[in-house]
This record gives sequence, structure tokens and C-alpha cells, in this order.
Amino acid sequence: MRQAKILGVGMQLPERIVTNLELESMPELDTTDEWIQQRTGIEARHYTAPGESGVDLALPAAQEAIEKAGLTPDDIDFIIYATLSPDYFFPGNGCFLQDRLFGDRPVGALDVRTQCSGFIYSLTTADCMIKSGLYDHILIVGAEIHSTGLDFTRRGRDVTVIFGDGAGAVVAGPAPGDQSGILTSALYSEGKYARELWTEYPASCATSRLSHDILDQGLHYPKMNGRMVFKHAITRMSEVTHEVLNKTGHTVDDIDVVLPHQANLRINQMVAAQLGIPEKKFVNTISWTGNTTAATIPICMYDALKNGRLKENDLVLLVAFGSGFTWAASLIRW
Repeated sequence: MRQAKILGVGMQLPERIVTNLELESMPELDTTDEWIQQRTGIEARHYTAPGESGVDLALPAAQEAIEKAGLTPDDIDFIIYATLSPDYFFPGNGCFLQDRLFGDRPVGALDVRTQCSGFIYSLTTADCMIKSGLYDHILIVGAEIHSTGLDFTRRGRDVTVIFGDGAGAVVAGPAPGDQSGILTSALYSEGKYARELWTEYPASCATSRLSHDILDQGLHYPKMNGRMVFKHAITRMSEVTHEVLNKTGHTVDDIDVVLPHQANLRINQMVAAQLGIPEKKFVNTISWTGNTTAATIPICMYDALKNGRLKENDLVLLVAFGSGFTWAASLIRW
């Protein structure tokens, strides 16, 4: 069975940078730079311009990933697009990206809705497709726009200060020669905790998907039980790391680089301590991107490559936890 490998990585962030000081200047939000940094490690994040879409971010990230892979759009067989913030209720963003990238050439497109774990779920799906021989080159995108759906009052402060906008993309394909690439993955969900981190409306299960009453109550904004998410994230990210290591006969000492989901710097620091992995092996971008959910890991990967922190033959851990609750990990030989 052939192995799948990440061949190219791309990234796109909106031009507008929103610092903690800018958020501090919003009296209704009632926050400070010190408060945000102490609790999250975030100093700034990026917000889209009016009218800028998730696909607008995904397109240049995808084009860069294809170019870095030494390919052209004609070489891409399939799209997997991970997002919790689609541009429209339907159809999925993958179809809009297909049109922007390929025009009249039909290409399959799958949208993945597993939030912060979405990129690893998508990469694992692509891995299986490539190993089976169904497709050769798959474009995997994680892209989010949070800024247009946040509550900029004290009611939504704990969530609003965390999130940013951005996109990351990779191209996966058959590993050349005897290279190993993606070694294994593990994916999980536990829906009994879904309401601890969710956006309740618009909801097709409700008689009215959206109403003035819903808007007045702010039920269309994301809600989070921060303490519960923090606790579960540390536990599950540590557990799933041990699982993928055990599957491949490796130990934590073998890991060269960790590309974790960027939800909260304190979570990643606690995971490092619990696993006994030096923090210097963790690549953290949250200080300047905030939490970009499905986009965080490919953005992190791009940053690690740019700064020489990812090298050939490195053993790389991808690990994430998020809404659902969902969590996942992949182990890669770079």
C-alpha cells in the first residue's frame, strides 16, 4: 500500500490586524490587553475586510500549497474543505473553491464540519483516499471567518477575544520512493458535551431558524464553558497523543515537532507538561493569529516551515481538540 505525504503548504491571513489594545478600546467589551494575554497568550489576531469571504482566504492559500507541491491546479483530483464558518448555509465552501480554482473542470469537493479538529479529520480522510488509490493529489483547506459572528459586548468577551480569521492549505499525495509520510491518525467525538462549546442558532431543528427574540438574547453568538473545555482539552490531547505513538511504536522522546491546535497557549503548555515534551518542540502561533479553528494547524505548519523548524525526517505530531467535543491526532514522518 502506498503512503500519503504532505507535498506543499500555503497560508493566507486578512490584512487587518486587531491588537488587544484595539479590543481594550471598545468600552462595551470591557477587557484589557493584560487580561487577554494572561488567560490566552494572545496579543493580536486578523479580521477580514467587509465583504471578504472564507473562500477569498482559501484561494491564495490553496494556490500557494499547489505551487509549493510542484503541481498545477490540473493535478488536483479532490478538495476537502474544513470550516465551522461556511460562507453560506448551503452549498459548502468546497464547491465555491472548486469554481475559483478549476472553473469548468468538475472536481469533487467535501466539506468537513468537525471544528477545531477539522484539519486532522480532513487530512486523515485524504490519507485513506490516497492509500486506497482512489485519488492521487488532494487539496486540504482549513479556513475560517469568526470576526463577523462575535459578540463585542461583555456578555461575549471570553469567546470574542480568542478568535481570529485565516486560512491554511496543504496538498497531499503519494510519498515519493520509500518515504513514509503520514504514519497514523486517531479521531474521536463525544457529543454529550456539545452544548459546552457551540452556537445554538440559526438552527434548522427549530421552528424558526432565526427570530428577533433569538437575536435579542444573543443566542446566535458562540458560547463556551471555558473551564470545562480547558480541562477536557488537556486530557484528550494527551490521551490521543499516546495512542498514535503506541500505534507506531514510538515514544514522546521520539517526537521532534508538535503542531498543536491554537486555542489557548495555556492549554498547549499544560499538554506539554503532562506529556513530558519540552515546550521548545511546540510550534505556537496563537500570539499573533488567535484561534482560527480548522485553519490553525496548517497555519502553524506553514510558520514552522518558514522558520526552519520542520526538517526532512522529523517525527511530527498534529493534535487538536474542539467543539463537539471532538479531538484528533496524526503522526507524520516529514
